[in-house]
Amino acid sequence: MRSIWKGHIRFSLVTIPIQVFSAVESKGNISFKQIHAKDQGSVGYKKYCKSCDAVLKGKDIVKGYEYQPDSYVVFEPEELDKIRLKSTRAIDIEAFVDISEVHPSRFEAVYYVGPEGDVAGPTYQLFCAALRKSGKAGVGRIILRDREDVVLLTTYEKGLVMYKLRYPYEIRDINKVPDLSDAEVDGAQLKLALTLIDSLDTSFDQVDFEDRYKDALMELVEQKIAGKQIVTIDDEAEDTPVVDIMSALKQSIAEAKKKSA
Repeated sequence: MRSIWKGHIRFSLVTIPIQVFSAVESKGNISFKQIHAKDQGSVGYKKYCKSCDAVLKGKDIVKGYEYQPDSYVVFEPEELDKIRLKSTRAIDIEAFVDISEVHPSRFEAVYYVGPEGDVAGPTYQLFCAALRKSGKAGVGRIILRDREDVVLLTTYEKGLVMYKLRYPYEIRDINKVPDLSDAEVDGAQLKLALTLIDSLDTSFDQVDFEDRYKDALMELVEQKIAGKQIVTIDDEAEDTPVVDIMSALKQSIAEAKKKSA
């Protein structure tokens, strides 16, 4: 596993040499490329001006901020360089919080953090032990790709996991979702719904996370490579709308009990 960043964790006078790794595996992902149907040549794109249709080169393009429709302030690279944050190669811990207070919507990306060199080992393990014992997570800042991000550090198995957090202004207000209400819930229906939840209760590691679309797609790819005829699978019958909630809940509970039996 190759690190994507090396530096230090700093909290107060304690400094821990660390290295950061991407926690997400992308090698197994299936992606498509756009190709010319006639000769299977790769499809390329040219940048052009939508006002005059001129084809543009890199030197012709500058960055602009649209402060009102069709009105821009233009920035030269030198101007943006002046405000670019210089990497301190350190994650400065500013606070410790209960991870339960951080809503999942704030998590943007996940990384692993490991010690850098044998010298870092004891202090790194001390930091992990302190987080485990306290039940806290460290909040700090890191500069990645010229941008400062707020991160949250917590323990995971023998090491540390780091979550890059979204800023509050990046999260939309859920109260703007239409048709939300505080309507009263029928007590009998709620009791059955809780029974259904209880019948499907399990541990997270027992949940089936098989990527069925990826498996089906890979099978299709292999058939294509082998020159086999593609077999079309009929779509499942459409779900009928639920009319009687009580009957639907009771039937769901019965089916869930059959599966767990």
